[in-house]
Amino acid sequence: MNLYPLLAAALLAATFSLAAPPPRPQQQPEVLAHPKVDADDKVYPLDQIVTASVHDAWLLSGKNEEAFFDIVEQLAQLSAEKRGISLPDNAAAGKRMGEIIKQKARADRDELLYVIVDQAVRAVGTKTTAPVKK
Repeated sequence: MNLYPLLAAALLAATFSLAAPPPRPQQQPEVLAHPKVDADDKVYPLDQIVTASVHDAWLLSGKNEEAFFDIVEQLAQLSAEKRGISLPDNAAAGKRMGEIIKQKARADRDELLYVIVDQAVRAVGTKTTAPVKK
């Protein structure tokens, strides 16, 4: 999808540098949310990113904007799949989604990043199928 480079550009403008406790050392099972991986994408365990706040995800990314975007992309794919939503493949939709995420993430860095991404997916996407139930 060409939506993700535009979303990345919008997210690159956001700064998430806050002081926080060190990341919790945890042994995570290898459950992945990113079925279509580009060679340069970092893939994070699903159970780790779904429970991460905006700030936690920023720390998990190593305070790296590209890695943070990889987390956002994984969460967007998960949300779209679970809700049976198709994300449009155009610049306007990508920009709108990026702005929604950036605005909500800046407003509350303690909010779960998945909740913010899910709201953006629902605002921009189009319902195509029944949600996935597991």
